[in-house]
Amino acid sequence: MKDPPGPRQFATTHWSLVDAAKLDETSQTRAREALEELCRAYWYPLYVFVRSRGYSAADAQDLTQAFFAQIIETGGFTSADPERGRFRSYLLGAMKHFLANEWHRTQTQKRGGRVQFIEWDALDLEARYAGTSKQSDNPEHLFDREWALETIAGALQALRDEMAKTGKSDLFKALKDSLTGEDEPPRKEIAARLNMSEGAVKVAAHRLRQRFGKLLRAAIAETVSNEADLKDEMRYLVAVLRKQ
Repeated sequence: MKDPPGPRQFATTHWSLVDAAKLDETSQTRAREALEELCRAYWYPLYVFVRSRGYSAADAQDLTQAFFAQIIETGGFTSADPERGRFRSYLLGAMKHFLANEWHRTQTQKRGGRVQFIEWDALDLEARYAGTSKQSDNPEHLFDREWALETIAGALQALRDEMAKTGKSDLFKALKDSLTGEDEPPRKEIAARLNMSEGAVKVAAHRLRQRFGKLLRAAIAETVSNEADLKDEMRYLVAVLRKQ
């Protein structure tokens, strides 16, 4: 399996998307693609933040959609500087500024609140939020928690895809719970099920944890601009999840 970019390369994918979203006459197509990628990565954490600030489900959806729409329409990332810190913190600050302008519902709709960059089932979204909101009454804590969960989910999906390509989906399914701290079946049981020795299962589990760690590190490296921030974000992600 090919390793992700090393931490010192800092391809900074999300910051690269910010650059692509800086509006000019030649970047319309790429800007739209950048917006859609950012939506997929950050839509729900930002929705949770807005929803927990007291907005209704419909208004929170509209405002979150409108936030991303405004970024593209007005070149809202033009002042963003990757060297100033973590993308997570930058995006949350931008949303706070957006909400501080007291956007009226009609303005939200005019600014793109009804543009479905990402389509959600409203009932499923509220059911998910009902579970999320029980974790904390602090909007920023909820945003950070969902950011952490989405980041881990992305790394797990990348690992799942890699294992599938090498015909090891069953091994991934058997061992994936150990990657996130959940209880996994006894290794003797896994070994019997997969026709492997217990020693082979132990080695496979160790390699899977190492690979997951690299993918998670690579995902976070995309949102920072230097090694120090990478280490801080890794520690912060762990700390956020320990608060659950």
